[in-house]
This record gives sequence, C-alpha cells and structure tokens, in this order.
Amino acid sequence: MNRLMKFVVLDMIKNRTILGYTLLLAIFSWSVFGLEDNATKGVLTLLNIMLLIVPLVSIIFSTIYIYNSSEFIDLMVSQPVKRNKIWTSLFIGLSISQILAFIVGVGIPLLLFAPLNIALSMISVGCIVSIIFIAIAFLACAITHDKSKGIGVSIMLWLYFALLFDGLVLFLLFQFADYPIEQFMIGITMLSPIDMARILILLQLNVSALLGHTGAIFTDFFGTVFGTFIATFVLCLWAIIPFYLSLRLFNKKDL
Repeated sequence: MNRLMKFVVLDMIKNRTILGYTLLLAIFSWSVFGLEDNATKGVLTLLNIMLLIVPLVSIIFSTIYIYNSSEFIDLMVSQPVKRNKIWTSLFIGLSISQILAFIVGVGIPLLLFAPLNIALSMISVGCIVSIIFIAIAFLACAITHDKSKGIGVSIMLWLYFALLFDGLVLFLLFQFADYPIEQFMIGITMLSPIDMARILILLQLNVSALLGHTGAIFTDFFGTVFGTFIATFVLCLWAIIPFYLSLRLFNKKDL
C-alpha cells in the first residue's frame, strides 16, 4: 500500500497539470495580496477564487486520472493485493499531491500576509475541500465505467455545488419567506460542502453581513465554538461518505 501511494504521489509531483495548478494558485494568491492593502479584503477575494478553482480542479483532474489509470488498476487487481488497499492508496496519493499544490500555491502567501489564525483556517479548509471533491470524483468513477459519463457527472456535481445550490436556497427562501424555516435552512446549508467551507472561514473573519441568507441564519444559531465544530464535522462527513461509497462500489465492481 505504501509503495503504491508513493508511486501515485511521485507521479503527481511530476505531472504538468499539477504543476500548472500550483502555479495558477500562486499567481492568484500573490496577485490578490499585492493588489489589496487590507489583509481581510485579500482573504475574502482569495476565498471566492479558492472555492471555485480548488473544487473544479480536484474533481475534474481526479476523475480523468482514475479513468486514465484503468489499465494500471486492472493490473494491480490481478496481483495479490486487496482492492481496499489499491483504491485507498490512489485516494491518499491524489489527496497528498493536491494538498501539497494548495499549500505551496495558497498556503505560503496566506502565512506571509494574513493573520496566523485566518491563514491556518484557510489552509485547513482548502485542504478539506480538495479531499472532499477528490472523494466525489472517486464516487463518480466507481458509478460508471464510461469515461465521458464520469467526467460529465463530475462537471455537473461541481456546477451544482459551486453555482446552482445557492440559487436553489435563495428560491426556497423567497418562496417560504412567510414561514419559520430557519431550522430547515440550517439543514439545507449542510448539503453543500462549498457553502459550509465559506461559512467556516467567514465566521473566523467576523463579517456576518457577507454570509448571505444561509450563512446569516447559520451564524444566528451556531456562531460559536460549537458552530465551528458542527461545520468542521459536516465537512469531514462530506469527505468520508463519498469515498466510503466509492470503495464499496469498487470492491463489487466487475473489472
């Protein structure tokens, strides 16, 4: 398992897409802090960029990598190696490589320009978001053999979480504005890892006015240490559950 994981990490480090991803994140990060005199404004701008680019690259790149590695996976399955170890090694290897890219591209500028607690929160959330969308990519690959369908599913999931979910929430808020739906909206918010990541950072910045409807409601109920714990716990579930489902499907899959 360790050898396979090391192979994936080394393969990723030399991959031009990962190197380009790291460079892109670095350009955005240094540019944002170079243009903004206020560190808080720089963090907010970088947060919006991060919550679009990181999920997109994580889910699309991981999906394509898994499909392109199908022959290698078939070879490993034919060896006396458990499927659990193969799938988990691929997941950990991809996660480590993309986390390293994120830390180099975004983490270093954050540590230099942002307050330490905010920088550490942003780095932690960015790493968790990367892992979440890698796990979702693994689930998409496990669901279908067809590469085009798998990539299509991954793109649609990213579009839903990054763009469509907030529109759906706003629609529900306007439709049921006359009803006490606060508790319901808290549960709805937890259905989007990107929204949860945004709330977790904005809670640290104390800018509740920028949280929007869902974030403001969440802050009213959980704007405490307990709220931070709940948000972190939900994000961890978003990483664990899709990967666990993909692992079960891969174990039963006829290769």
